[in-house]
Parts: sequence; C-alpha cells; structure tokens
Amino acid sequence: MNPPRLGCAVAGAALVLALASCDRGQREVHAASVPPPITTAVGPIPGPEQIPSRPANPFAADAAAMADGRALFVRMNCSGCHGGRAGGGMGPSLRDEDWLYGNTDAQIFSTIAEGRAQGMPSWGSKLTTEQVWKLVTYIKSLRTANEPQRPG
Repeated sequence: MNPPRLGCAVAGAALVLALASCDRGQREVHAASVPPPITTAVGPIPGPEQIPSRPANPFAADAAAMADGRALFVRMNCSGCHGGRAGGGMGPSLRDEDWLYGNTDAQIFSTIAEGRAQGMPSWGSKLTTEQVWKLVTYIKSLRTANEPQRPG
C-alpha cells in the first residue's frame, strides 16, 4: 500500500474509533434522559377487577332532591328524548335495568354531565353539579316506591 493511502487508512481508523467512543458516551447520557415508554393495556387485565373510587351522590334517597330532579327533567326537556316518564322515545328508557354506560350514581352523573355518542348532549356546562346530582337522584328513583309523580 502506498504511504498516502496508508496514512488515510490510519487516520480513518482513528476517526472511527474516536467517533465510536464518543457516540457511546452520548448514547448513555441520552438513554438516561429519555423517560420510559408509556404502556397501555390491550385486552383484559389479569387479576381482580380494580374499581375506581367514584364520588358519592350527596342527595341519594333525599325526597326533596328527587322532586327537584323531576322538575329539572321536565324543565330541561329531557322528556323530549326519554319520554314523559322516562320510559324511552328517541332516547333510551331510563326505567329499564340495562344501561349501556352504567347505572351507578357516578356513571349516570358522567353521562349527563359529559354526554354520550349517538345523541346524548353534554349538560355539564348548562347545569350546576348540584342540579346534575338531583337529576341522578330522580333517575335512580324510577321504578321505586319513592319515585315522585309515578305513572298511574
């Protein structure tokens, strides 16, 4: 090999070694500064079901709140979709036992406040938290002896 080529080869090898050692240091620093990836479960999660804590209805079983909830149901025209006695219409019946988004107080509150796909509007910006809880109390009273203005 001629001397200029040998010099270039030696210089090139030195450069590769220098870059390799320099790159390794940067890689270690870079890896330490990157947060771990966020993982999302796909499919069922093994083990017992984890039920998140949900807020409690401050008006549960309060007869006055049930009556106020019934008045709100009428005044806010909920009956336009759910029927006059919440038996269903364009919107689903609130009297049956099967609920697509859950029938706990917190789930009903979420449905009213946040709305749902397929037509349920969000009422969270139109009603106070207290009013939404009173609607929940009325809805939970349906089909019970405590229901205000039960159908005849």
